[in-house]
Amino acid sequence: MPDWLNILRGKWPRPRDIPDGLWRQTLANFPFLSRRSESDIAALRQLTRQFLDQKEFHGAGGLQISDEIAVAIAAQACLPVLHIDTPYRCLDWYRDFVGIVVHAGPVRAQRETVDAAGVVQRYDEILTGEAMQDGPVTLSWQDVMDAGQSAHDGYNVVIHEFVHKIDMRSGIADGCPPLPTGFMGAPSRLAAHRIWLSALHAHYQDFCDKLSMAERFGGAPQWLDPYAAESIDEFFAVASEAYFVNPENFMRDFAALVPLFDAFFKPSRQPG
Repeated sequence: MPDWLNILRGKWPRPRDIPDGLWRQTLANFPFLSRRSESDIAALRQLTRQFLDQKEFHGAGGLQISDEIAVAIAAQACLPVLHIDTPYRCLDWYRDFVGIVVHAGPVRAQRETVDAAGVVQRYDEILTGEAMQDGPVTLSWQDVMDAGQSAHDGYNVVIHEFVHKIDMRSGIADGCPPLPTGFMGAPSRLAAHRIWLSALHAHYQDFCDKLSMAERFGGAPQWLDPYAAESIDEFFAVASEAYFVNPENFMRDFAALVPLFDAFFKPSRQPG
């Protein structure tokens, strides 16, 4: 490991902050991080430092975890929880795991399914990231590194997988994170859950319909990643990517979802 991470993990007095040059490089590589108020950027820097102190990075296939890799991932992972304070606060959303496994590129994962007749089917799936319930997060460094450019398409693998972690905090990935009583005026947590899923499902179904029209009948192409149509929990994760990294397009195409996401993520100002 490079010097700064060694110092952070070692027996020496721990630094209070991320080195200035390393932080400036991170903001330059991922401009969507810097398109925020100065107070937000300062808070993100401090939260990123805390994240690095709590999590363990592991390079797979010989990849060496550098300062650049660790800070890039940590800063993007902290962005969704920067302002959330209930029912969990900031990094408490990520308390169910410690490990982050980073591959140089996409990962080939072996899958197995059993159909209704009991027939076992095995196949390979190419992954750029994966979040396990109560387990580690796996990421492709190639995709993380390209996040500054792919923001134009609303794509961000770190935010995607860490929003899955937020979603899973209730014990199941159903597209609805744990919500407090009072969320958008809801009188109970159950009512808040219903409000969220009702709104999200309507937009998910509308997206699926428009995507189908585009693919089958030459309708208007959809800007959001088609992977959002896989399930409502994937729709939540993909939509959250776009919300944070390309808010202009997100507000244009999903304006009615903005109040819902704002009420949950509580940005100090609307990104963009």
